[in-house]
Amino acid sequence: MATADTIPAWITLFLGIYSFAAAMGELRMPGTWKGMMHDLEQSPGMRFIAGLFTLSLGAVIYLVTPWRPDDWLFIAVAALGGLLTVEGILFLAAGERFVTIGKWLIGSASEVWAGVSAVLGAGFIFVALSRLDTF
Repeated sequence: MATADTIPAWITLFLGIYSFAAAMGELRMPGTWKGMMHDLEQSPGMRFIAGLFTLSLGAVIYLVTPWRPDDWLFIAVAALGGLLTVEGILFLAAGERFVTIGKWLIGSASEVWAGVSAVLGAGFIFVALSRLDTF
């Protein structure tokens, strides 16, 4: 069960699992991320739902993370929640432009981004498990 002291570690664990699993999906079937970006580009409804979901997730992460200025993980998770909130706002306010930037970033290097995502996900999982005293 999560306590105030372990909330950032649990959030980091689940973000790491998400990041690693998404990377494995892209590496298993290259082009999936480009297809998702194309779908977002073509559908205002999907951009709205993505923005609403991202805004909500960011707000929840930001609000449930206690502020502990002496602990880098608490600061990083709170900042991540704030950044996700801003991302959701951008999706809602200028989704078509935001998706264009995303498509440009992914470009033809989705495998590279998937590799980065896998490494970050594994790192997040390691940090979280070390904070949860599982090692």
